[in-house]
Amino acid sequence: MIEIEDLYKSFNHRNVLNGLSLNVQRGEILAVIGGSGVGKSVLLKHITGLVRPDRGTIKVDGQEITNLRGKLLVNYRERIGFLFQGGALFDSMTVFENVAFPLREKTKLKEEQISKSVYEILEHVGMQDDGDKYPAELSGGMQKRAALARALITNPEIMLFDEPTTGLDPIIVNSVFKYIKSTHQQIGFTGVIVTHKIPKIFSIVQKVALLSKGVIVASGTPDELQRSADPVVEYFLSGGEKGKSS
Repeated sequence: MIEIEDLYKSFNHRNVLNGLSLNVQRGEILAVIGGSGVGKSVLLKHITGLVRPDRGTIKVDGQEITNLRGKLLVNYRERIGFLFQGGALFDSMTVFENVAFPLREKTKLKEEQISKSVYEILEHVGMQDDGDKYPAELSGGMQKRAALARALITNPEIMLFDEPTTGLDPIIVNSVFKYIKSTHQQIGFTGVIVTHKIPKIFSIVQKVALLSKGVIVASGTPDELQRSADPVVEYFLSGGEKGKSS
């Protein structure tokens, strides 16, 4: 579904990505892990087309997306859902209005259909009674769930998650991961999660990639990485850089 080959990107003469290559199969969730400042969030921005590489290719469904412009880029982005690190809910809108926003902006659905879809997905994330609340009235975990509902309301083919559980307590972290897993089972999106929540993330992903010094230094199933004898992998999983954000 996603093929990234030999991706390079620098900012202010600082190399962030140094020939990164990565494949994500259709329907799987991949976790990208790594220390602080290694380029995890920059990678997500490349996949959305928000950032263009200095060189390298990104193909989605066989289509090169790094050179897309105008309507072609808009059409491509409509296939993607993005859960931002902070949730990025609109403070002046209720939960219902936030979740309905993508449908009102991107589709020609009637309000009756929009309402039905919104209430269905709010029920799915356990917020069926919170549609009239504003973001300021929600806990951090509820804000993340509302943002997840908004990102998923258009049934995206690809879901990108940028540190979806940052700042949340362990119980809420488990709750958010549970909702991501159940939604993936229901919709079947292809997902990429940038996270430092190890080993909790291993329970909901099919593959893990360790990003270090701008390249993927190891990838495989969660079990394969946990059994790896690679000293870089062992160092990270043992807590050497664990707990740092992207």
